[in-house]
Amino acid sequence: MSRINNRYISNLTRDTYALVLAGGRGSRLHELTNWRAKPALYFGGKFRIIDFPLSNCINSGIRNVGVLTQYKSHSLIRHLVRGWGHFKKELGESIEILPASQRFSEDWYQGTADAVYQNIDIIRDELPKYVMVLSGDHIYQMDYGPMLAQHVESGAQMTVSCISVPIEQARNAFGVISVDDQNKVCDFIEKPENPTPLANEPDYCLASMGNYVFDTQFLFEQLERDGANPDSDHDFGKDIIPSIIDNYKVFAFDFRKSAKNDAYWRDVGTLDSYWDANMELVAPVPELNLYDKSWPIWTYQEQLPPAKFIWEQEDRRGEALNSVVSGGCIISGATLRRTICFSNVRVRSYSIMEECVALPGVEVGTRCHIRKAIIDRGCIIPDNMHIGLNHDEDRARGFRVSEGGVVLVTRDMIQAL
Repeated sequence: MSRINNRYISNLTRDTYALVLAGGRGSRLHELTNWRAKPALYFGGKFRIIDFPLSNCINSGIRNVGVLTQYKSHSLIRHLVRGWGHFKKELGESIEILPASQRFSEDWYQGTADAVYQNIDIIRDELPKYVMVLSGDHIYQMDYGPMLAQHVESGAQMTVSCISVPIEQARNAFGVISVDDQNKVCDFIEKPENPTPLANEPDYCLASMGNYVFDTQFLFEQLERDGANPDSDHDFGKDIIPSIIDNYKVFAFDFRKSAKNDAYWRDVGTLDSYWDANMELVAPVPELNLYDKSWPIWTYQEQLPPAKFIWEQEDRRGEALNSVVSGGCIISGATLRRTICFSNVRVRSYSIMEECVALPGVEVGTRCHIRKAIIDRGCIIPDNMHIGLNHDEDRARGFRVSEGGVVLVTRDMIQAL
């Protein structure tokens, strides 16, 4: 890209205010989100889900960001304050936390559009030309600059970021878009039973990524109109987009066609998809490159000692094979295979963990065998416990077993034994 184009896009990002929707519960993750909002959920060994859209903003040159919080937000807010609170308003940059504060009604956020509407005065104070509304609960790396450039050059009043996904994956899960030859949106259905297939790929459809760009004044007009409608769910996918596509310029931005490399985007809204996305990271060359210095994922992490692997005896060797192990971990005479350990995980002698995701502070006793499991933060697994080897036994203990055979273990489940 030429220096002129870089300058052009940097001007666009400077005139953009981003709002990250981070108030969702993520009910399909069951007990994993009993005590935290989905965007606060851990991912990838040291990150939280919210770190990905925020890092995308910073790496794209968008330095004014508001994070809309609601459901059980303490863990999320604490992470944002510690990891993202260093931006200086005096230098034209800020990441602000915007909890539901009932400025325009006595209700909490009623939907995605209502969440933005209730903060319309804050957006006005920022005086942006463009407002970008971003989902806070997906894992992806995306430069928002090309999307902004397309929005301006196409004359769009709203642009919807989209990606082609298998129809079975989109069914009852994603908003599905149909476009004409100019990429103008001509149909949008929220979570359809039978998604409209792509003409050239009948097994795929075009799914909304939940990321939008608006001309600011146009956004205000649509939010005020929607806010006055008592029959609306006040949601972008259910209400705003279907109501404007016939009379206004709404265009689609195809993420796959714009990405420099393979476009990586994962909705980690179920136990199986969350486990799958974490397991992808242990591949020799994963699709999501967390080691890309040109596109770092920023986060907060405690200052910890390096991971440690101890004992080297024939039947008692601390080792991790095709695994990711974070700081503060001690693997003491145990074996990890295709496993992700977050910070301060301890695995004791003669234990085996296979295809597991162990969140921070997990402790595994001696002679345990755990397979294809998600172990929630702070769990202490007793000696000699087997998990994931017999699902009937797992259910009898009160553990949750997903459709894909992933076993979820939480502290409450362990304490109830």
